[in-house]
Amino acid sequence: MEGVAYVSWDLMNDFLVDAFVGYGVPREDAAICADVLLESDRRGIESHGCNRFKPIYIDRIVKGTLLPQTNLEIVNETPTTLVADAHHGMGMVASYRMMERLIEKAKTYGMAGGAIRNSTHYGIAGYWATMASKQGLLGVTGTNARPSISPTFGVENMLGTNPLTFAFPTDEEFPFCLDCATSIVQRGKIEVDARFGKAEAPGVIVSYDGRTLTDAREILDMLVDGTAALAPLGGGPGDETAGYKGYGYATVVEILSAALTGGQFMKALTGVAPDGSPQMYCLGHFFFVVDPDAFAGREVFERTAGDICRALRASKKAPGYDRIYTAGEREWIAWQERREKGVPINASVQAEIIEVRDALGLPYTFPFEG
Repeated sequence: MEGVAYVSWDLMNDFLVDAFVGYGVPREDAAICADVLLESDRRGIESHGCNRFKPIYIDRIVKGTLLPQTNLEIVNETPTTLVADAHHGMGMVASYRMMERLIEKAKTYGMAGGAIRNSTHYGIAGYWATMASKQGLLGVTGTNARPSISPTFGVENMLGTNPLTFAFPTDEEFPFCLDCATSIVQRGKIEVDARFGKAEAPGVIVSYDGRTLTDAREILDMLVDGTAALAPLGGGPGDETAGYKGYGYATVVEILSAALTGGQFMKALTGVAPDGSPQMYCLGHFFFVVDPDAFAGREVFERTAGDICRALRASKKAPGYDRIYTAGEREWIAWQERREKGVPINASVQAEIIEVRDALGLPYTFPFEG
């Protein structure tokens, strides 16, 4: 890919950890944040990896809408549930601590659920679900986000891209992991496309004036000023292609993220106060963990899940296509290809990395320099 350089995973991890520490994140927490970002790049999902390191995390720490110290307060707990307040700290750290506790509870009681309020961007949703699947458990998670999606028959961005994410262990080398937004195209992908000057497909954006929008930079600006919205899965603004399904699932995630926590929702999550000044994002996340040993058994679950995935991949292909994938497979393939090659860093992210390094005076030299 033009303008892309590859950096070794170890080098990039060390830099990210030191950079987060340089902006006040405790080193143990910084290691969690770095791993979450790099896991996204390992899976081939650049929209949530190093591409978002500076604009979503570092810039927000500097702006004061994300606190580098994460003080996770437990506000309600039972043997199988947990509700916490992240107090605007690192969403990735709060989620890691939550999943640690829920995994322990699920192994003891068979199932566990938790939710976090007053949090911040928690990175790739699949990271949290696969924390469970790596231990033979089922993981489910979702999060609300700043408004981006319009409701069916509407044009106003009301709901976040609100992923509803599942990870199930299988008897294969990789889990079944469905991790996707409830919009046709996610905001992070548009951010990546804007960096490369790539156009969006017609029909994925709903605008106030009914125009067909394809320019990624223009779309991002219009999402911010509220004159455009992302179409839900299925499309919009009408219901001809069943966009009410994506709209419905986005609403499910919004309700669970806010109502389980007693937290904020929709227009309260913009990160911008009524007077235009920056404010905290107050995001909510929810998590569920299930131990299949409490049902038919872990071995049965993994074998059955694997059989289903293998049957799907072996089914008849459409003309012109030679392969069918199941959720999580492409991400696993991306890691096999990138394991030795390194982290792909595009030109604009390279500039951001150098900017952060120089601002902190960190002793790093990257292969894309010179």
